[in-house]
Amino acid sequence: MESGLRPEILDAIAEMGFDSPTPIQEKTLPVLLDSTGDLVALAQTGTGKTAAFGLPVIQLTNLNNKQIQSLVLCPTRELCMQIAKDLTNYSSKIKDFRVVPVYGGASIEMQIKALKKGCHTVVGTPGRVLDLIRRNVLKLSGIRWLILDEADEMLNMGFKDDLDAILAETPKERQTLLFSATMRKEVAEIANKYMNNPEEIAVGKRNAGAENVRHEYHMVHSRDRYLALKRIVDINPSIYGIIFCRTRQETKDVVNKLMHDGYNADALHGDLSQPQRDHAMDRFRIKNLQLLVATDVAARGLDVNNLTHIINYNLPDDLGVYVHRSGRTGRAGKSGISVSIIHTRESSKIKELERLTQKRFERKNVPNGHEVCEKQLFNLVDRVENAQVDKQIEPYLPDINKKLEWLSREELIKHFVSEEFNRFLSYYKNAPDLNVNVKAEKSNHQDRKGKRNSYSRFFINLGSKNGLDAGSIISLINKHSRGRRVEIGKIDIMKKFSFFEIDQRSEKELVTAMNKVNFNGVPVVVQFSKPDTKGANRNSEFPKKKRKRSDSGRKFNRN
Repeated sequence: MESGLRPEILDAIAEMGFDSPTPIQEKTLPVLLDSTGDLVALAQTGTGKTAAFGLPVIQLTNLNNKQIQSLVLCPTRELCMQIAKDLTNYSSKIKDFRVVPVYGGASIEMQIKALKKGCHTVVGTPGRVLDLIRRNVLKLSGIRWLILDEADEMLNMGFKDDLDAILAETPKERQTLLFSATMRKEVAEIANKYMNNPEEIAVGKRNAGAENVRHEYHMVHSRDRYLALKRIVDINPSIYGIIFCRTRQETKDVVNKLMHDGYNADALHGDLSQPQRDHAMDRFRIKNLQLLVATDVAARGLDVNNLTHIINYNLPDDLGVYVHRSGRTGRAGKSGISVSIIHTRESSKIKELERLTQKRFERKNVPNGHEVCEKQLFNLVDRVENAQVDKQIEPYLPDINKKLEWLSREELIKHFVSEEFNRFLSYYKNAPDLNVNVKAEKSNHQDRKGKRNSYSRFFINLGSKNGLDAGSIISLINKHSRGRRVEIGKIDIMKKFSFFEIDQRSEKELVTAMNKVNFNGVPVVVQFSKPDTKGANRNSEFPKKKRKRSDSGRKFNRN
């Protein structure tokens, strides 16, 4: 890597297997080595940003100065540990260069002890860094470089106030380096507030998706979302990927179903203890797991190479998050696929994502049973053909041959394949088509518009604030309909409450059942509401019983 770096650094990174810079490193290294100006660098996750800022910092650190000279802020424990490990490896041949990671979920006493021993670089999550500053242990008066890595992710996770407080503790003459995958409004605000005429370097286009990722989507009814997920996994026998869900409860539900159905999967969500989280991550990194089911928050900072697929079980509410999700595959020059399972009301989101990522999204049919069985069958044949034969089985072969001598070669193959494959054949026999016929859906929608009086309208005490969306309501209805197919009409999601319509024939039984359940820890309350006569603006509409007072005695705000 010809970049003006010290021989010791070049030797260390050569031993790590790096022989040429990535595009973001190629653009960033010369600027940081020769300039003290602020910098905004935009590049996708997994493009080598750590080396882009880490190598110049290592090169320029004054080893004789025992003060902390650089602070790297990042969103999660996992990313913090990964950055600290990388910086330690890059500086392995430079004596006395020390890095200390600080993050939540670990002993703060041990981190305080490490800081008191002295170091040149601290890598930390905002919450733990701020805690250490307030304890007067982490002193930033000597900071020369402040690096904000995955700045958009930190803002997504609600760290803006922490960042403001930390940045206020750093000297004004510092050099600030902001690295982000997207240039969101909030990221631009931080750049304007805390940086001095920063130079901007972008690899690719702003907010664009990773170049090596193919984007696909399948359109199904919400009730068929899990069945579609299984077929996507089954048609890709060598899949190694992350399935993103919107909520913790959905994550638990999906992983429980997958494990029950025999898939090699585990979960990552906020209800896990740190040891449970570490155990799942360790198994996934060494590929003892094929599938990791995760929420966006739990997966932030996750650094895993060679993922083949990202599956969006639900699209994120903030479509900018999609860029981060899809950027976890297709790294280091390899290709990857980002697959989204959408329902009929989300076509407009796909168009928004195409504009945001500047990529084409291809609509694909959910594989049918025949296609899945064919793919699995030939995968089995390939595995048998390429299996390593252990010589230890040779003593058993005479008895095996005698046992099977009555079978012809063709019959033996049939028996073997059937033993391994009958489960798939049985499961996918007469498997229904899960794909939505868009023209038929439009026709049915028009029919429903003409038959409004056959639907009843209901109030539900949950809204987007509770993680509720149209898919969640449909899932609740399907789950508590006792196997009946319930016709669903309009769904209107507000912030703190929502409305939905269902066929009058199902209303009494379904409403009774739904009032006995919880959603994300909140007891569900469903009540009859007056018909929708106001069109799009329904913010003032409440069930009569709820108009008077809430449980706390306060009147509802109807504005």
